Amino acid sequence: MKYPLDRPRLAASLQGGLLAALLALGSTASAADLISFWDQPRHGGNSFNRLPPDQPYFDALKAYGASWVRLSYDKWKPARRDYLLGDADHYRGLEADDLRTLKATLDRAQAAGLKVVLTPLSLPFLRWRQNNGGRVDDRLWQDRQRWQAAARFWRDLAAELKDHPAIAAYNLINEPAPERQAGVDEHAAPAALQAWYARQKGGARDLPAFYRQLIAAVREVDQHTPIMVDSGWYGAADAFVYWPAPLDDQRVLYSFHMYEPYAATSAPNLKRAKPYNYPGKVPFGAGSEYWDAKRVASYLRQPLDWARRVGVPMQRMVAGEFGCIRRLPGCKTYLEDVLTTLDREKLHWAFYSFREDSWDAMDYELGSGAVPWRYWEAIDKHQPDPVPRQATPEFEPIRKRL
Repeated sequence: MKYPLDRPRLAASLQGGLLAALLALGSTASAADLISFWDQPRHGGNSFNRLPPDQPYFDALKAYGASWVRLSYDKWKPARRDYLLGDADHYRGLEADDLRTLKATLDRAQAAGLKVVLTPLSLPFLRWRQNNGGRVDDRLWQDRQRWQAAARFWRDLAAELKDHPAIAAYNLINEPAPERQAGVDEHAAPAALQAWYARQKGGARDLPAFYRQLIAAVREVDQHTPIMVDSGWYGAADAFVYWPAPLDDQRVLYSFHMYEPYAATSAPNLKRAKPYNYPGKVPFGAGSEYWDAKRVASYLRQPLDWARRVGVPMQRMVAGEFGCIRRLPGCKTYLEDVLTTLDREKLHWAFYSFREDSWDAMDYELGSGAVPWRYWEAIDKHQPDPVPRQATPEFEPIRKRL
């Protein structure tokens, strides 16, 4: 229950069974409200900034019409090796200084009227690659005993945040990829992914089982807050296909990310002598395909078809990230095509990203030009981003739908 009823005041005005009935009703309603936030389409943005966002940041996102922000803290300066974790190699409990900063940031989001989906990029034994010298950390997917540390972390964090009014969901881990070093290709055919999972089920790379363990830990201290889970293969929209069933908890949201065709939408494409165009023929999976609005729609149908098959309501499906490199000529068209599909299906979504202060490539308020040198100087000096933002044609597909 986020905000307990004022029991002394009620006791002064009500008596006996009526008081008990109202208290019970209030408890039930407040618990339901946490998931009912997601009963209608919610639109927002991702915040993966190097500095904890200030009040104007959240106010600006809210002013565009956003209702939520998917907030990650792993780029913030930690008290020790890893933010909140202390050390992902030896989790001993939440870092108090980091937690205070996080709670103050949540307070600012709440003051702006935004709900927050808290999203770690690292867990015990799973350090985010960019905080790990560019190396993939696969340890969590090699030994199920290591899941216990991740479960302890989430139990500790949920106990601290369960009563914070800004929290709309816990996104247990951003873009897990237990499949990556385990003998199955990205964007493999459904039959291949299902055969792979049949071999992995019950082992350390069983992503649904991992989520079940973390959810159980959260529910020991927090029965009500919704939980968001990303699909495998870095949140790929075609990676839910091997899940034989949804998770047992009725307060789970299922999230996928959309950057396909990655060869066309990503930063390396800008560096090619002849960049791939969108719409156009682009490498994908084991071959090449022509990608346009129709192909985007057919690709995004895959997680929705899975949801319908296993009985997950559409209002529990989330496009947790999507985007493209803003300087690519086809980016605006791509955003239109993705958003047209998401809105037609009445899905929740959060664009990547809002006013990112360490990577400008998907910051659509910057238009299609290069950022000034002072943007990079601020990064080197650990200072706030000095570049003003404004609505641009590149941002319009998102702005008009927020």
